[in-house]
Amino acid sequence: MTLTLSFIIPAYNEAKTIESVVARVLEANPQTHEIIVVDDGSSDETIAIVEKLCHQYPCVRLEKHARNQGKTAALRTGFAASTGEIVVVQDADLEYDPYDIPALIEPIETGKADVVYGSRFLVRRAARVLYYRHYLANKFLTMLSNLLTDINLTDVETGYKAFRGEIIRQMVITSKGFGFEIEVTAKVAKLKCRMYEVPISYHGRTYEEGKKIGFIDGLYAIWYILLYNFAWSKERSFRSLPKLG
Repeated sequence: MTLTLSFIIPAYNEAKTIESVVARVLEANPQTHEIIVVDDGSSDETIAIVEKLCHQYPCVRLEKHARNQGKTAALRTGFAASTGEIVVVQDADLEYDPYDIPALIEPIETGKADVVYGSRFLVRRAARVLYYRHYLANKFLTMLSNLLTDINLTDVETGYKAFRGEIIRQMVITSKGFGFEIEVTAKVAKLKCRMYEVPISYHGRTYEEGKKIGFIDGLYAIWYILLYNFAWSKERSFRSLPKLG
């Protein structure tokens, strides 16, 4: 059974890559129902490029923030505007390969999963070799998150995540910056969602090429792990509790 598919693309000053990302998403996933690009206060040509794409592709829509609010705020806007039965987070750079999406959504399409994460640390086709300190930080955050959620993820900070639409639209999301990855993991764990991981490729950027996450984001991640695992109940985490498969 083919389910309707929504992509949420948060974008902040991604004029160099946004057009290529949208084209690759559509090429790799011809069943796409909608692509919602949320411009998070860009100062470059991102908005103009996306407006052109909206005319070129009827399924592309643009949501705009008047000022930069961070990735999580952009995702929150996109989720609220989405209508697909499956919702996929797609970064606006070229670090993640849209050709991995069919494998990412397959466990949801076949009724085996409610949430799927694309892992950069399972067996993969290709991965650019970059910062070892980022690898260590991710491993630490994943271990700490797993300890408190009691789920055995390999890559909590992955940018590729797919959800059954009703789950992510009902979730109350309150973190800031890059806090989404930690918050959503804690809350789907509380809901006891059926979770899968699939291997993905990863083509990371250097800071010179536009990578935005840094040391302070790592400190916030530790705080969010503690906050959402200890201070938030399942009932508080969702506007209404979604039915699981």
